[in-house]
Amino acid sequence: MVVAPEVDAGNLIDSRRAWLTVVATFASSFVTLGIAYSFGAFFNSMAEEFGSTRGETAIVFGITTFSFFWLSLLTGRAADRWGPRPVLVVGAASLLIGLIATSRVGSLELGYLTYGAGVGLAAACGYIPMVANVGGWFDRHRATAIGLAVAGIGAGTMVMSPLSANLIDRYGWRDTYVILGIAGSAVLLASSFLVARPPGQPGAQPSRFAEAARSPAFRRLHISALCSGLALFVPFVFVGQYALDQGVESVPAAVLIGVLGGASILARIGFGSLVRRFGSFSLYKLCFVLNASSFVIWFVAGSSYPMLVVFVLVLGVGYGGFVALSTIVLAERMGVVGLGSILGLFYTSQGLGGLLGPPAAGWLIDTTDSYRPAIVACCLLLVTARLLLVRLPETNQS
Repeated sequence: MVVAPEVDAGNLIDSRRAWLTVVATFASSFVTLGIAYSFGAFFNSMAEEFGSTRGETAIVFGITTFSFFWLSLLTGRAADRWGPRPVLVVGAASLLIGLIATSRVGSLELGYLTYGAGVGLAAACGYIPMVANVGGWFDRHRATAIGLAVAGIGAGTMVMSPLSANLIDRYGWRDTYVILGIAGSAVLLASSFLVARPPGQPGAQPSRFAEAARSPAFRRLHISALCSGLALFVPFVFVGQYALDQGVESVPAAVLIGVLGGASILARIGFGSLVRRFGSFSLYKLCFVLNASSFVIWFVAGSSYPMLVVFVLVLGVGYGGFVALSTIVLAERMGVVGLGSILGLFYTSQGLGGLLGPPAAGWLIDTTDSYRPAIVACCLLLVTARLLLVRLPETNQS
């Protein structure tokens, strides 16, 4: 395979070469986030082996998402400075080492470190810096390109959760992590050959942390996203466990996360194509309404598997739209130069949400012996996230 050289020709914007970065970003997010969000398939096996509660087991996922989003502060800045390729290579090494180490742990607490740090760093390398890189390669087709690129998360979620459940049934959770580590790191290494700096940005890009932190609009978006993140990651860990508690078999229970991922694929592509007609920020706000509404469906679903499918479908559309549109909203308001650092700062909100939300929900479920209080809390958080956007202007005004 021929390694593509670093490119600085402005006429390559929206070119065929630009679409290779979309392919690479789709693949890297498919692998890293697909594996991270498939943790629900491993939940019961790890909890049973280590004798841990729901809250204690959910901390594995919480640390992973926290590491992913907060380490993106560093990886986003690293990609701005040194380019996306070395960042993706680090991600491949981290995924391989982290998953193989997790397959050997003798305690859940050690798994917090090996899985949380290994998969978290891999995701930090494979998603936000790569999406920011895509934004710099496009102008006219930016919304569509970013929508297709981030659809890798939905595709990964759709495939990896049921695949992991099948592999666990056949080989056990430890060997499954080894398989995912080897295959996933190979995909990331292959993707590194397809990425390069955006044209017109041949050197290090400036850090824009301080500029973003001073922007009132950015701060409001960040707090809104934090409220959203506290709720959104709860189903990734617990909807499968909820289904199991309702008598659903393990693979159909894992399929619920796959359905969520599939719905988010359509949303990421669909919302991107609707931006020119309806505006990115109007669609962005709609996603919060959909997410809040989905938890109402979960609340009334009871033991109905079809209703649970409807829940994850609606949530997948709202979640997928949020992911696709947040990058576009920030790029339109803040510009694409140094976008890696801006996205890294923005997604710290999701890191905190992932760290605190699922373990808190697990504690609430264990304490009340019911999922309903946690579902209500998630719905209220998403309503709050939407209300925080009420006074923000539709257009770029910091």
